[in-house]
Amino acid sequence: MDSVLEKRSLVVVFLFLVSNLAQFSFGAVHKVGESAGWTTIANVDYKQWAISKSFQVGDIIVFEYNSQFHNVMRVTHAEYKSCNVSSPITTHTSGNDSIVIDTNGHHFFVCGAPGHCQAGQKVDINAPRAPRVAASSPLGSASATPAPPLAPGAPAPSSGVSLSAPPTIPFGKLGCMLLACIVVGLF
Repeated sequence: MDSVLEKRSLVVVFLFLVSNLAQFSFGAVHKVGESAGWTTIANVDYKQWAISKSFQVGDIIVFEYNSQFHNVMRVTHAEYKSCNVSSPITTHTSGNDSIVIDTNGHHFFVCGAPGHCQAGQKVDINAPRAPRVAASSPLGSASATPAPPLAPGAPAPSSGVSLSAPPTIPFGKLGCMLLACIVVGLF
């Protein structure tokens, strides 16, 4: 009897560890500005930096900066365009901020220090509604070609019907814990 209980306990511990590792494998880590970080000194083109990346929900955006001179403020699109920092959505001031992208769409960040946003210290992180690579989908292996990007300034489709595959759902901790319960029940 103890042997069966020990096996179940080991399986639960193993699956718990695997679920924690799986949770971290879904998101990429992006350091804003690469080696230069979040600054005005290095003349980083943050718009070009963001365009060169492929952001997804679950990715971690890392802002590294000197907290004596800079900060990170999440703002609305209008505030981003006008560099208005009077009512940010959130403010980060640690000098080493990791922000998880938890929704699709645009996420606008600026430095709130006077003149910094106007000097180009702002970034638009866009996590489009595109499916992840089919291999990461626990729901199947069918793949689809994502819809072509819209031209700048073009209106979004209004039909509400998408011809691309639905976004996949990361398995995450809940899925792994459910799997653990099923496996433990089999022993």
